[in-house]
Amino acid sequence: MKKLVALLFFLMLCVGQGWSQEVRPDAAQKAGQSVIIVYGSNDCHHCIDTKKYLTEHNIAFVFYDIDRNPEALQEMLSKLRKHNISTNNLQIPVIDKKGVIFTNDIPFEDFLKKLE
Repeated sequence: MKKLVALLFFLMLCVGQGWSQEVRPDAAQKAGQSVIIVYGSNDCHHCIDTKKYLTEHNIAFVFYDIDRNPEALQEMLSKLRKHNISTNNLQIPVIDKKGVIFTNDIPFEDFLKKLE
């Protein structure tokens, strides 16, 4: 019984975190889908809200936690520099939508609309 309760709790946690919508970019591209890449932190409320928004709107995405993944952090910084976006006072999440890079530097509701 304890194992069943633990399993149900784990499944609810996974679904609540939106893990079901996160996909690997290569898998989605093989399926013909475009994938939004979200660089952020699991401790950032805008990042959490962004993942929730993408999940609720059935938009395929992959999330990289830049606090725990130094390679993703460097990849994000490289993309920002390449697109001449300042890394001073950077606000996360940072989005890569089909090669278009943008940050959370506008009102958050407007930011979310750019994800569609």
